[in-house]
Amino acid sequence: MLDNGSMSGSVALPTLFLAHGSPMLALDGGAWGIAVAALGRRLPTLRAILVCSAHWEAPGPFRLSAGALPGVIHDFGGFPDALYALGYPAPGSPELAAEAADLMTRAGLKTETDPERPLDHGAWVPLRYLQPEANTPVVQLSLPQPRTPELLLAAGRALAPLRERGVLIIGSGGIVHNLPRLDWHGTAGPQPWASAFQDWIQARLAAGDEAALMDWNQAPGSMESVPTSEHLDPLFVAMGASAGAPERLYEGWQLGSLSLASYLFP
Repeated sequence: MLDNGSMSGSVALPTLFLAHGSPMLALDGGAWGIAVAALGRRLPTLRAILVCSAHWEAPGPFRLSAGALPGVIHDFGGFPDALYALGYPAPGSPELAAEAADLMTRAGLKTETDPERPLDHGAWVPLRYLQPEANTPVVQLSLPQPRTPELLLAAGRALAPLRERGVLIIGSGGIVHNLPRLDWHGTAGPQPWASAFQDWIQARLAAGDEAALMDWNQAPGSMESVPTSEHLDPLFVAMGASAGAPERLYEGWQLGSLSLASYLFP
């Protein structure tokens, strides 16, 4: 699906859905980190990255980070000191934020820019593997409150023209994300309900069954797998910006109820 030799001129970039799992992936990405880094090496030179993370929810309109030097936020607690020493010094892009806001506004989506917003760990953890040089400008897109899958799909569709302008669009979250149900022994593999839900999502993605995906809460295992929707929701932005069914970039699990399934959309 991705061929460096063909990725030039106005050819559209892919879109991505990257799981970001536990913040500890920033210290040891394991096989997931290897897969994301390998993809990063296959990408052409990017103008910028636009990422929608599970960890920026805000009431009202969509928001776009618009600072020239956004910095990062360590929006988690109880982890080793080494994790809090990590950063991601990528520049921002006020120009891209304004361009994206214009596209979304033209599509009838209320949108504002935020010059103060830093990158949260849903953005900077996977980007440390995908673009370790941190020299590509990054803009972050919020999840509005309230929201629906249809609204997020519309946002992705509005942003899709950016793919032909050298902008990589990423949704960052997790198909299954249930912190209270973590298996701290980590020996039993995914919970049955987690596997059932992820298999359902993967089958609908492969079939291009958009209508079913908009009604994901009817799927087996949905209540346990998605107790709150913020980690699944960035998938719909990536879907909306894409041109078809994805290929699986990586599949794996952390602690039984954190999916690391990640996808590359055409």
